[in-house]
Parts: sequence; C-alpha cells; structure tokens
Amino acid sequence: MANLFDYLKWRGDLSLEQTPINDIDSLILSRLSYLPFDGIVPPSCTDTITIAEAARDLLNRETLEDELIMKADLPFLHEVGASRRFANMRLCGYTNQVDPNAEKQFAALVIRVAPLYSYVSYRGTDLSLAGWKEDFNMSFCTPVPAQIDAVTYLNEVATTLRGRLFVGGHSKGGNLAVYAAAFAKPEVQERILFVHNHDGPGFDACVLESEGYRRISERIKTFIPQSSVVGMLLQHEEDYYVVHSTQIGLMQHDLFSWEVDRDQFVYLDEVDEHSRFVDHTLKTWLTQVSPEQREQFVDALFSILEETNASSLKELTANWHKNAIIVLKSIRSMDDEMRHNISQALRLLFEAAKQTVRGSIQRNAPKPKFLQQRRPQKK
Repeated sequence: MANLFDYLKWRGDLSLEQTPINDIDSLILSRLSYLPFDGIVPPSCTDTITIAEAARDLLNRETLEDELIMKADLPFLHEVGASRRFANMRLCGYTNQVDPNAEKQFAALVIRVAPLYSYVSYRGTDLSLAGWKEDFNMSFCTPVPAQIDAVTYLNEVATTLRGRLFVGGHSKGGNLAVYAAAFAKPEVQERILFVHNHDGPGFDACVLESEGYRRISERIKTFIPQSSVVGMLLQHEEDYYVVHSTQIGLMQHDLFSWEVDRDQFVYLDEVDEHSRFVDHTLKTWLTQVSPEQREQFVDALFSILEETNASSLKELTANWHKNAIIVLKSIRSMDDEMRHNISQALRLLFEAAKQTVRGSIQRNAPKPKFLQQRRPQKK
C-alpha cells in the first residue's frame, strides 16, 4: 500500500506548475514544521533558505537522530530535500518555544511555496512533557498559550509575506492552524485559501460559535484516519475526510501510515467502531466531569510525572523502571482529597466506557454532524 514516500517518488519530479498543490502536499508541508531546524531556518521571513539547503545542513548535524520525533523523519528529510517538487521551496519564520512554567510548547515555520503563495505550518506535540500538558489543558481551557501564539504568529508573518496563504498542521498543529485562521485579523483571513487540520483535536463551543470561525469555516478541511482518537477529541463543525491508515488503533495518528493513490488519499466512507467508541466515551466523560475537575485531574497527573525530573517522554521512558517507582511513591504520598479526585475522574471515565459497551451507540442511530461527511468524489 502506498504512502507519503511513494508519493514523493511518483510526484516528486513534477513542479507545481505541472500539477497544483494538493491535499498530500499539504500533509508533507505540515510535517516539515516537526523537523528541528533550530539555527538553520531564519526566524524572520525577510531571509529564506531552500528546503534542499536546510535538509543538507540538518543531515550534517551529528545529533540529528536524537532530536527527531519519529525515525521516519530521517528518510523523509532525504526524500523531500532531493525532490524537484519541494527542494526549491524556501523556508523562513522558524520558531520553537518550550516553556514548562507557562505550560507551553509552540513551533511553526513558513514555506514559500511560490512567489505569491506561502504555507504556514504549525508543529504538533513534540516529546516535551510541557507540550503534552498543554494538550491535556485543552480539555478545560481555551485558549491555551500555543493557540494565542499561533494567532500572533500568523498575523506577524502575514505582514511580511506577499500573496495568498495556506495554513495547516498535524495533531495539535492542526488545531493551532484552525484556531489561528479563525482569530486572525480579517485582512489576513481574506488571504487564506485553505486551512488543513490533519487529525488534530477540535474545540469547545465558544470557538465554533465565534464570528471568526464562521468566516473561515468553509475553507477548513479536517483529515482523520479510520480509527482516529486525537482528531475526534472535542468538537468539530468543519468538513472531515476519513483517510485509510495501514496502522491500527492510536498508531494511525502516524501520518506516514496514511495511504495515498497517486495525488490523493485513499478515502473511506466513515470512521470505524473503535473511533466511535472512543469518541462517545470521551464526550460522555467530559459532560460528567466539570472543567475544574478536569484541571485538578491533569494537574495531579503531571505533578506526579514531574517527580521523575524528566522533561520529555524520551527521558521518562529511558529510565522507566526507576521512574515507575517514583510515580508509585508519589501516588501513595498524595493527600486524601487529591487521591479521591483522581479516583473519581477515572471512575467516571471507566463508567462512560461501560455505557458505550452496553450499547449506548446504536449502529443505525443518527450520526453526529461531524460523522456525516462522505468521502470526496474522485476528479
């Protein structure tokens, strides 16, 4: 089954003049913001570097493999840097901020696709615990710091960039792309051609009902794999498209597993039972647990993890045996009220799952609006 690497071989030699930008190109450009271009891609948009040059410089970095979030990013970097379609696109505006005290993780860059077209790419969650804490904070807080930064970033780079804008991201990056487009200045919104959310979580009602979101909503497309978990979180109003992934369960969030057919994704009619189960369970849980309880639960969970002194998932798992002992000791030493709050939240989550198993989702029941989008017609 074909994936992004096959697309780069099939279409990598075709310029944008020969075949215009498509949904798979958008996924590739959204992945570029995950690469650790610190010190390589200029932070401003007045200076630029080609993808080929940036790839060469990054591949020469001795610590590269330790810095990559996914192993597949290494061959991806090779392929994109050597591709005629992408090699001469220019990168600029790189920013990468992780602030544990502010519970913020934000990174983005701009790809100058053509002289009058630019793609604003937002990075999803990296391996930092600060980034994961911020993701959890989305369940009870809007906006989180990265969403505020995403709006500021889009407005600022737009003042330097000429022409039309594409905005996109994967995972939390997709959420940031939609949020930034919804709350950007009206004159910036007018320049946006499309916003692509690749399996990123949704929003609460205050965002979906905002004037800015309504202005941009028809230009938003969300792509999720058939067993999506991350992309089904919170609420969506925009069109969505189900992409076939060759992975199973949560691993389908890996965009390198998404199947392609020439210059489009392989689409399915709807998400599978697993995705609907998770969607229903989490939404049931969120209605039973107040925002204050969610905040207490998240704070307690990450305060336990902080006891390990790990700042990233890599550090946490590298010393898992030692850290597991620390975590267990931290739980035992918690006061009665905090233990009760965590136990209560987990009990409600398990109860929501049991309700779903008992048949609260009927196969023939009307689907929520977000689950009524059909696969796009082939051109």
